[in-house]
Amino acid sequence: MSETATLAEKSQQPLTKSEMGISKGLPLEAGDGGIEELRRSVQQLMDIEAIRQLKHAYFRCIDTANFDELETLFHDDVMVHFTGGTYEWKLQGKDEYMKSVRTSFTNQSIGHHNGHHPEIQMLSETEATGIWYLADNMWVMNFNFFTTGTAIYWDRYLKVDGRWTIKDTRYRRIYEINRALDERPALSTHYLAAHGTPIDS
Repeated sequence: MSETATLAEKSQQPLTKSEMGISKGLPLEAGDGGIEELRRSVQQLMDIEAIRQLKHAYFRCIDTANFDELETLFHDDVMVHFTGGTYEWKLQGKDEYMKSVRTSFTNQSIGHHNGHHPEIQMLSETEATGIWYLADNMWVMNFNFFTTGTAIYWDRYLKVDGRWTIKDTRYRRIYEINRALDERPALSTHYLAAHGTPIDS
């Protein structure tokens, strides 16, 4: 291992389902046990769709600094562990995570985060896991800094009072490129300038 190896290369396990703790979920097949079994199969598909919408809402809310809605997506005791090439976030609880997000998505930043290719496993009527492929760009203009790359997310979801929440969320970078900005991007519009956490330029 090179002395210049990144945090992700030094400290993290291979990105396989077994190493991520993703176990085989309930089978995705319709049973032949009558109307109640059919109802359970339909509910399972609706839960998968609800989890998909939950994660898509997460990406939308961080890039628009929609902190009030973002907060509703997490379990109160959410665990967060994000590992990039130059950083590692380990946070416990919704309040701690929301504080960190508010300091990252400011009026001096631009966020572009897309989650693709969901692999959602239903474990029970109230618990599920998911794997997502992230592609992102992040400009932090008050530090003249730009980051781009991809990562694998793996999450655990809990259904609480009929609503799915993110209970655990982790990611590890597949690749990450960081560079200093020679100049600010020429923006014709900048949503976070008006809606991000206010800081001095």
